[in-house]
Amino acid sequence: MAKFQVTPLTPTIGAVVEGIDLSQRLDDEELAEVRAALLAHQVIFFEDQHITPVQHRDFAARFGALHTHPLYPGVPEAPELFILDNHKDNPTDNDSWHTDVTFIETPPMASILYAKHLPPSGGDTIWSNMKAAYEALSPTFREFLSGLDAVHDFARGFPQQGIVAAGAGAEKHAKALAANPPVLHPVVRTHPETGEDGLFINYGFTDRIKGLRRKESDAILGMLFEHIQKPEFLVRWRWKDNAIAFWDNRVTQHYAVNDYLPHRRIMNRATVLGDRPYHRSRMPAGMKAVAA
Repeated sequence: MAKFQVTPLTPTIGAVVEGIDLSQRLDDEELAEVRAALLAHQVIFFEDQHITPVQHRDFAARFGALHTHPLYPGVPEAPELFILDNHKDNPTDNDSWHTDVTFIETPPMASILYAKHLPPSGGDTIWSNMKAAYEALSPTFREFLSGLDAVHDFARGFPQQGIVAAGAGAEKHAKALAANPPVLHPVVRTHPETGEDGLFINYGFTDRIKGLRRKESDAILGMLFEHIQKPEFLVRWRWKDNAIAFWDNRVTQHYAVNDYLPHRRIMNRATVLGDRPYHRSRMPAGMKAVAA
């Protein structure tokens, strides 16, 4: 029996979860219900949550090991979390469509973002459903894409002259760059829990498609980067103080709307590590398929 209420926001993506207090440790049944809501709706939202950084970290850690970002400043009480503090002297770098941390071999399965301080208006975040975006393509194009891999590059998302690199400092950026060489991921990813396929490319980190000439790659990626922005695939969340967004990073992209400067916006984020992406047609040896 459900212990809390899940209300969808659109037919495609997003739901609000009510009747739950994330400052309290969830039992196994409650945790399973949260995971089920996440898988069903791709991004779920919790309002009026009053949690400490340690509680935030501990909730996220129930879903897997946590990733520590190589550039963003950590939260002192829980360094696995990092701080997104944007204002007129530190504008956001997240106002482009991206999937978190796809520059590593095992990109995050999820991210959990907590609103600490909000501008008077604006600062919304938009998510897009990559399963819906993939299924909206023609069958012939889907089949073509399913055989491709793409290069994901830390340097594309965090260039040396960028805002985040400047904030972190040249030495820290150089160390992160050396530790994160480009990696290959399938253009179409099979979700390890649902068995469903979705696009796994993003403007933030996907540099090129392997095996294609640069013009061919740019044309295909440019078309896909535009395609995933169709309103039918999207949910837009208007933040409130102490709200939380929890998204499945394996099947979504998101965009932080940069319309609130010179006002300030502060968020804390936990990032849960995931598995190496694969496509069902090219599964790693020994891995068992999940029925879609």
